[in-house]
Amino acid sequence: MIDDREIKEDLEEVMKKYDRESNVRIWEGTPAVIVRWVSALFSLYCIYVTLFSTAMPEVRLNMFLGLILIIGYLHYPIRKTTQRVNHIPIYDIIIMLAGVIPFFYFAFNAESIIKLALRVTSPRNPNYHMMITMAVLAILSTMELCRRCVGIPILCVVSLLMIYAFSTVRFGKVLYDLFYSTGDGLRSVPIEVCAKYIVVFIIFGAFLERTGISSFFINLANAIAGASAGGPAKVAVISSALCGMVSGSSVGNTVTTGSVTIPMMKRTGYKPEFAGAVEAAASTGGQIMPPIMGAAAFLMAEYMGIPYSQVALKAILPAVLYFAGIYIAVHLEAKKLGLKGIPKEELPRIIHLLPKIYLLLPLVILVIMVSTNMYTMQFSAAVAIGISILVGLFNSDERLTFRKIIDALEAGGRGTITVAVACAMAGLVAGCITSTGLASELITMVVNVSGGHAFIALVLTMICCIILGMGVPTTANYCIMAATCAPILMAPAIGIEKVCAHFFVFYFGIVADITPPVALAAYAGSAIAKASPMKTAFNATRLAIAAFIVPYIFAFTPAMLFENVEPVIEIANAGPLLTNILIALEIAVICATSLLGIFGVAAALNGYLFGQMNILMRVIICAGGLCMMIPGLMSDVIGLVLVGLVYAVQYMRRDLNPSL
Repeated sequence: MIDDREIKEDLEEVMKKYDRESNVRIWEGTPAVIVRWVSALFSLYCIYVTLFSTAMPEVRLNMFLGLILIIGYLHYPIRKTTQRVNHIPIYDIIIMLAGVIPFFYFAFNAESIIKLALRVTSPRNPNYHMMITMAVLAILSTMELCRRCVGIPILCVVSLLMIYAFSTVRFGKVLYDLFYSTGDGLRSVPIEVCAKYIVVFIIFGAFLERTGISSFFINLANAIAGASAGGPAKVAVISSALCGMVSGSSVGNTVTTGSVTIPMMKRTGYKPEFAGAVEAAASTGGQIMPPIMGAAAFLMAEYMGIPYSQVALKAILPAVLYFAGIYIAVHLEAKKLGLKGIPKEELPRIIHLLPKIYLLLPLVILVIMVSTNMYTMQFSAAVAIGISILVGLFNSDERLTFRKIIDALEAGGRGTITVAVACAMAGLVAGCITSTGLASELITMVVNVSGGHAFIALVLTMICCIILGMGVPTTANYCIMAATCAPILMAPAIGIEKVCAHFFVFYFGIVADITPPVALAAYAGSAIAKASPMKTAFNATRLAIAAFIVPYIFAFTPAMLFENVEPVIEIANAGPLLTNILIALEIAVICATSLLGIFGVAAALNGYLFGQMNILMRVIICAGGLCMMIPGLMSDVIGLVLVGLVYAVQYMRRDLNPSL
């Protein structure tokens, strides 16, 4: 019989294989304690700075990046096969110092460097060679850390853009933009948002996980859906949606919740490749699940110039459609296979979970504080961290101890490395584009290729997001696409609205984790399910079909994102109250018809409703579903007729399958 230790080791191997962030150095004994405390103190430093520091950005951000390099090189070896215990080679120390010293030098001499402006990289500067050398070393050291913890694809993009920039613009000017300028390069919007907001929320997520909320979510999902047909798959959908918004990692969430749900699904009767796909698709969708939505949500708020609470609000309907599509698909699959649920006597009862409802308190208070703009986002996150500690102290099953608090701080610091480095690379991309004026050329090129047709431009953007997102964290993918492709979509010749353009690139950056050929979350699920990786990836793509359809719909009809919603009924001289009621009614109609639409699409892909559907029925119900997902009275009526027609025919034939 396999014991818990062997299972844990197997899961760690899966993480190391598919999650680059898990390939870290092995520290034991005193060195492990030192590295642990360095990471924990870094988290405390970040919390302090984001709440209380009044230092100029050149000081704060340089210190932040310098510390990121220190803990980054302490954790990530030159290659993942380098696994010597308590060993960091001298060349890693040299590379680390080569990057850290320039950042710290800039931080301590910020005022004098700022006064020099462009002269800092001019040959007329007496310290020209030193300033150029420091900029080059800092950039190269950061790029090398990116290779270790993020991956090659994003580095290829950065390298190509830098080669183009250095070949078209003066060398010193490019280096100034990439390293010494605050508006562009390493200290542009992405790293500013990371240091100011994201790091505190990453630390909050680490504390929240240690309160035992993941176990609560899984038990809650079991209590809600475990007894229904194909219950374990539905449990996977619900628990992964809830846990995923906390973890912020599709691969990590797949392995964590999948270690419980995938074996349950297989025992129930689901095929291994389907079980792995359900978990991968649901875990990937956790990153679009409000209110946390992963780190990219804060960057979206900054790029779009709207409050974070509005970003979370606009993400609600697409997220609901995404998970509804998966939930309906697994339900229909269970009905088709005649699968049962988990016996009720083996499931937790909701009444027994109510005493643990206080575990949700940190999330509830965070949402209230952020949505009401009561305090700043970083202060709200800090308060939520404090409440998480308090809540954890009362959870007798997984009580939060001092050791767990240090673990959370360490995990928060370690989790910041990848996001910060990815944001730094996104800053280099933006800096190169700004220095060269490449943005206008890209817009012209895409407009020419697409012939000015928005749909073709959207397809090209989707392909770019998926290719770039293969093996790249969502945050990095979004930052780059926000700097390159989102402006293209917003160009007058294409005409996609700002909010819709940014949500479009955000969603397709996420689905790269389940889209073949490099679908890391699906491959992680297949490893646990002992299934074919490619079959699992294709099943996951089919289950997550909403993520491939919905972005196109809201790109052309922003009402799906609750943007530019017009009253469903026009009434002359309607007062503000009546107008708001009519708008609320229109939003309710959009939500209801969209859900019916995703039901039609899911049924068509599954090929089963009350019985097997022939190809004609599948085409009709799919067309009807798509019509209903497009906001508009005419499309809703057509869609309702088509879906209703197939539903009625299938319902009348239900006697062919009495089990339904």
